[in-house]
Amino acid sequence: MTETEILFDLLEKGISPAHAVSACEKRLTDAGFEVVDYGTAWNLKAGGKYVINHHETTLFAFTLPQNWSDREPAIRIAAAHTDFPCLRIKPSCDIQTNGYAQVNVEVYGGAILNTWLDRPLGVAGRVAVRSGDVFTPKVVTFQSEKNLMTIPNLAIHMNREVNKGVELNKQTELLPICGLSDDADYFLDFLAKELAVKKEDILDFELTIYNKEKPEFVGLNDEFISASRLDNLNSCSALVSAIIDSDRADGMNLIALFDHEEIGSRSKQGAGSILLHDMLVRILTECGLEKEVWNRLYNSIILSVDVAHGLHPNYAGKMDLTNKPVLGKGFCIKEACSQSYATDCGAVAVIQQICEKDQIPYQKFVNRSDLAGGGTLGSIASALLPVKTVDIGIPLLAMHSARELMAAADQQALKDLVSAYFG
Repeated sequence: MTETEILFDLLEKGISPAHAVSACEKRLTDAGFEVVDYGTAWNLKAGGKYVINHHETTLFAFTLPQNWSDREPAIRIAAAHTDFPCLRIKPSCDIQTNGYAQVNVEVYGGAILNTWLDRPLGVAGRVAVRSGDVFTPKVVTFQSEKNLMTIPNLAIHMNREVNKGVELNKQTELLPICGLSDDADYFLDFLAKELAVKKEDILDFELTIYNKEKPEFVGLNDEFISASRLDNLNSCSALVSAIIDSDRADGMNLIALFDHEEIGSRSKQGAGSILLHDMLVRILTECGLEKEVWNRLYNSIILSVDVAHGLHPNYAGKMDLTNKPVLGKGFCIKEACSQSYATDCGAVAVIQQICEKDQIPYQKFVNRSDLAGGGTLGSIASALLPVKTVDIGIPLLAMHSARELMAAADQQALKDLVSAYFG
């Protein structure tokens, strides 16, 4: 499969963070990675390949060398995130409005709200079901096989100013319609039927409303990919491909696919936890490197891999005066003196030299000085693991829309860079 085919597969399967992690884990285990659990004993072997599913929405995978050498950096890390801006269903979600069945939702992350209107929407995520042991409820994944919901726009005849811009109220104007009903608990009844459980046995859920439209090539020569969840499943896809292909003999490679980046990363599944630092210490200790833990650890390097803003042809003035990445000309190295992108010139030079050596196309992205840009998990992770860190990513248009746009060629460039970095 080509890298774009692999990406399409993940975009269709990764409809919630839990589904994305499950799909990535299967790719890794099919490639020979052994599953280990953070809460049980490990028996790591030289040359081994391992994968860890952490709370079902965060994933780590790492490869160990046959022999550790003194070549630095001994540990090479690449991190991305599994979550995406969307709508999440609240508990006790049923709302009846004059015979319309609706569900109560909240906005997750910085979504472009109006792009969620007038689309076929599905539901996916995790559901906790009653079990015999109160401390181990049964948690199952759920994916609707059909379109369940939509959020209709208000007709222009009732809002003549709509084309001048409308601010949507997050509580009252984003409620999806899911049917015609005067019954109570219609959504919970539907969910119980789908899961073949009693309604009263459903204890809680984390359900994402997602865009069910499939990814597609766009352009006269299929130059572009139009899809939901490009931010940041294109990075997850490239990282999994790169670590599967890696055969580094003198040190450790590790990928971390964190949840909760879109809401700040500060959670037990996010890059703002101690998990990455703690895990590296444990791996080194399990490998018999107790006396070398700290020098190995602090001579590591992190690639924070998240999407970048590409130059929009209709809004070229929104881009920096001299740093104007265009879709199709390679991934971006992202820089900011504010450290919203965790980058320094020495770390950037490492990536540039890799690209020049292997002829991998890249660009540089910096925000306009009068526009506040976004941030990534890189600055958060590097605050807890203070090592050289570089923020990179594929440039997008329509970032945080219900459907985003990237250049097909940039996926291969990103995968090639991470593979060379792991080499």
